[in-house]
Amino acid sequence: MTDLTAYVLRLGDDCLILSHRLAEWTTHAPELEEDVALANIALDLLGQARMLLSYAGSLDGRTEDDLAYLREERDFLNCQLVELENGDFAHAMARLLCFSTYQLALYQQLTGSADPTLAAVAAKGVKEVAYHRDHASQWVLRLGDGTPESHSRMQAGLNAVWPYTFELFLSDDVEQRLAGISVDVAALHPSWESYLGGVIAGATLERPADDGWRPRGGRVGIHTEALGYLLAEAQNLHRAHPGATW
Repeated sequence: MTDLTAYVLRLGDDCLILSHRLAEWTTHAPELEEDVALANIALDLLGQARMLLSYAGSLDGRTEDDLAYLREERDFLNCQLVELENGDFAHAMARLLCFSTYQLALYQQLTGSADPTLAAVAAKGVKEVAYHRDHASQWVLRLGDGTPESHSRMQAGLNAVWPYTFELFLSDDVEQRLAGISVDVAALHPSWESYLGGVIAGATLERPADDGWRPRGGRVGIHTEALGYLLAEAQNLHRAHPGATW
C-alpha cells in the first residue's frame, strides 16, 4: 500500500465508521428533531467517506464497496475514537464535539493540499463539518449547564472519550513523507484545545486531565473490540450476497 493510499484511507475510514455510529441513533435520539439531525450528519460523513474511499480505491484498483465491505478489521485505519460504542447521548455529543473540532481544523488545512482530489473533498466538507461542530457544541453547552443529572452525564461522557483524542494528533512517517499533500495533525492541537476549552468552560464542565491512559493504534489497524461488532453488522449483507445488484 502506498503512503497516499494509506493516508486517504485514514480520512475515509474515520468518516465511514463515525457515520455508522451516528446512524445508530436514528429512532433512539432524545427528540424527534434530533433523529433527523444526526441522520443528516451521518449522511454528510457518508458522502465524504464515499469520495475518499473511491479515490483510495482508484489508486490500487479497488472500488469503494470493496473497501467498505470486504476489508477485515485490521485493514481499517480509522482512529479508535470514532469506533467506540455510542454509550448514552452525552457520550455521543462529547465524541462528536471532539472529532468534528479536529476534522474542521484538518479540512481547513487540507484545502491547500497539493493533491487536487483531497483539496476538493476538504473544500466541500468544511461547511458540513462546521455545522457538525456547532451542533455538538450546542448540545454540550445545553447538557453541561443544565440539570444536575445532565451535567453529571455530560461530564462522564467527556471523561470517557477524552483519552481517545490524543491519537488524533499523533504525526507519523506516512504524513511526513506526504509533506505538501497531508496535514501535520500535531499542529492542529492548539486550535482544537482552544475551542474545546471555551465550550467546556461555557458548559460548566471540568476539563479532563491529560496524565492518564492514552490508547492508540487505529492508524495502523489496531482497534478496540467495538469495531469488530460494527463491521459484522455493516458488512453482513454484502458478504452474504457477493456480487448481488439491485
